[in-house]
Amino acid sequence: MYSNQPPADPRVARARRPWSLRRRLIVQLAALLALVCLVVGVVTEFALREFLIGQLDNRLSAASDRGSKGSSDRPPWTSGGRPPPDPLRALGQGDGTLAVQVHGASADGKVLRSVKGRMEFQEVPSEDLRTLLRVPPNGTKRTVDLGSLGDYRVVAGHNAKGDFVLVGLPMKDLAETLWRLGFIFAAVAFGGLVLAAAVGAATIRRTMKPLDRLAATATRVSELPLDRGEVALSERVSDVDTDPRTEVGKVGSALNRMLGHIANALAARQASESRVRQFVADASHELRTPLAAIRGYAELTRRSRENVPPDIAFAMSRVESESARMTTLVEDLLLLARLDSGRPVVHEPVDLSRLVADAVADAHAAGPEHKWLLDVPGEPLEVLGDAGQLHQVVINILNNARTHTPPGTAVTATLSTQDGTVRLRVADDGPGIPPEVLPEVFERFARGDNSRSRAAGSTGLGLAIVAAVVAAHRGRVSVQSRPGWTEFEILFPAAPAHR
Repeated sequence: MYSNQPPADPRVARARRPWSLRRRLIVQLAALLALVCLVVGVVTEFALREFLIGQLDNRLSAASDRGSKGSSDRPPWTSGGRPPPDPLRALGQGDGTLAVQVHGASADGKVLRSVKGRMEFQEVPSEDLRTLLRVPPNGTKRTVDLGSLGDYRVVAGHNAKGDFVLVGLPMKDLAETLWRLGFIFAAVAFGGLVLAAAVGAATIRRTMKPLDRLAATATRVSELPLDRGEVALSERVSDVDTDPRTEVGKVGSALNRMLGHIANALAARQASESRVRQFVADASHELRTPLAAIRGYAELTRRSRENVPPDIAFAMSRVESESARMTTLVEDLLLLARLDSGRPVVHEPVDLSRLVADAVADAHAAGPEHKWLLDVPGEPLEVLGDAGQLHQVVINILNNARTHTPPGTAVTATLSTQDGTVRLRVADDGPGIPPEVLPEVFERFARGDNSRSRAAGSTGLGLAIVAAVVAAHRGRVSVQSRPGWTEFEILFPAAPAHR
């Protein structure tokens, strides 16, 4: 069967892989802490910025007061030609202070700069001066971007002579303070997140150990063979994980109660199966004697020299054939009952090559209308087991192919070995097994089609015996079928080499 869908991208498969609860908790904890740190950092930055701007505005008000009290036509810190030796102390203005004054039709602007320990005045560029002149002289403090000069906090008004006077202080130090605080806070927050994630991972791992113990208990229970046989379901959650006052304890207590119910159900099922097996075994054993007597008397009648009416002869022949078929059925049921009871199988070296060859020869004698092909290696292939039961396995597989395929069908038995495993394959080119029957071919009394009738000699137990015997020999059996081809494959562990 071909599909038009492209192969799945392994990267997409990895991306869709669900996260464990532990990983989700750690990631959510780290994300929550990161969000808290982000909120704290943003609020701190804004609060500090408002605080620093308030301090800057206070300084700006003081500088504006000193500037508006000048008596000359120029700002007091720019008048008098050369500045004094210590202009910061003499003029009372800080480094980077900006002043703009419009007197009459003229406008000038100066920025006080400290160069190599000396104070100098720098002219404000014309485009920035035009920006400053557009500031309303209402005494409101505002922030202005002056391009190459940077951001300034400015206030404009009129002096006693009615001149437009603007004073500004640089915001460079304020920005540097905020950036430095941001970097420090980011570094501290990152370190705190790493530490919190490590501590949180250890804490969550320790907290989730009870869940791990519950999962381990459930895993051990899931690995038990609960489908058949006697099961001792002794797995339970420890008392430390069953405290009903905790969430994990509630789950552990509920799991213990569930395991108790399962154990009771398994015990009841085992008891019922044991009774059924014992009944089948006893009934099969008891039926063998009367069936042997019926067959004996029927055969005696057939061999009698006295003339028997034709209808009586036909009836006795039917009694003999049906008693033979019923004897086979009883023997099969008895064998299944023994296998179900778990009786140990005799493990002796068996040459499977010779056994398969003899079985194919017997099948050829029983069904000469079929084509029987054999493909076995020249050297012996040995397995450990019961020779009689293994021979019955091969005979049942071959009889199944002979019974349910038309004459002329080719049946091929192939025996091979690889990696310590002996593989027996029996394939035919018959009509195949119906798809709806294929999953149940190894069930007891399963019949695939109308050809599986009592007249054909089928009891519906042949493949069930095959599956039971193979399982008792620690092997595996499987079947694949489609119209025109059916193959049974049996795998046995090879016998260890003789030394």
